[in-house]
Amino acid sequence: MLTGIEIFSGAGGLAKGLEESGIRHRAFVEWNKDACATLRKNFNDSFVYEGDVRKFDFLQYAGVDIIAGGPPCQPFSLGGKANGYDDKRDMFPYAVDAIRKLKPKAFIFENVKGLLRDSFKDYYDFIILQLQYPDVPLTDPDWRKNYELLKSAVKSHYKGLKYSVTYTLVNAADYGVPQKRERVIIVGFREDLKVKWSFPQPTHSEDALLWSQFVTGEYWEKHKINCTYPKDKASELKNSLSEKYGFWAPELLPWVTIRDVTSDLSCNQSKSSKEYPGHTGSFIDEPSKTIKAGVHGVPGGENMVRFADGQTRYLTLEEAKRIQTFPDEYLITGSWTEGMRQLGNAVPVQLAYVVGKSVVDALQHS
Repeated sequence: MLTGIEIFSGAGGLAKGLEESGIRHRAFVEWNKDACATLRKNFNDSFVYEGDVRKFDFLQYAGVDIIAGGPPCQPFSLGGKANGYDDKRDMFPYAVDAIRKLKPKAFIFENVKGLLRDSFKDYYDFIILQLQYPDVPLTDPDWRKNYELLKSAVKSHYKGLKYSVTYTLVNAADYGVPQKRERVIIVGFREDLKVKWSFPQPTHSEDALLWSQFVTGEYWEKHKINCTYPKDKASELKNSLSEKYGFWAPELLPWVTIRDVTSDLSCNQSKSSKEYPGHTGSFIDEPSKTIKAGVHGVPGGENMVRFADGQTRYLTLEEAKRIQTFPDEYLITGSWTEGMRQLGNAVPVQLAYVVGKSVVDALQHS
């Protein structure tokens, strides 16, 4: 079985998905005490290192096969201040350092869509180049000077270890997660292994969900309810889909909705919901909007569910766990606010599994 270390583990969404894909964890590195408490509740507590990744002794895990993690997203998040490389929470340099020290067979990193914005292009290219050529020594405190040094070294005389790196922007809903969550996934393989890999193809689609709702009506029959959309919108969507696909249904599976994964849960949520422009909740018969952690606590409207009559309420932790595809038995520690913060920062378990399984399969067949 392949072994792995995870850095910036958070609540363990990536860890759980990778575990289910066949990776045996050896260590989790996480500084937040509540997230560490969650990790200890769900994994071997002796694996949890609660502290600063900059002080972690990676060399004690020499020979580990895979390094994974989600470096803090706030420096690049569209919902944050987006200070990027000038943000003290930017931990990408230490993710690169882990690769440089352990030289694993593969790595998997996840981050927010905002990392791809034009203003971060040079820095993102710098990150990717470091991951591709980790043996180039970079000592200047100015990353821009290191970037030029790295480009020069690669062009002229680099003979060290190389990684084949692929990065892709994905929507978690396209892989069976009941949430429209766009994230950048970065995967690398040591070139000496000659691994052939490409990102897994989507398994679910919005059109397939709409087809089941407005062409066949199977969605409403399954839930034993009437269509919750206005008749004019339903008719418009049915005509549009029929024109696009004719008699043949879309090939992929339907996107998964909030109702699909929460209808069997009893709800005792008494928190009154607050709506304001841009924060109106997620319609129950669609995948959720992105579950968010928030910069200054949980934002009021993003973690709400909206019903057909216009009523809204906050999600329960149990519902949010389902939306993030955590198993029901997975324990999230802390208050509702702290639990939602952890869930908002997590990688959906199903997405982690899909990526992890593809990486495991590629390594085992290399």
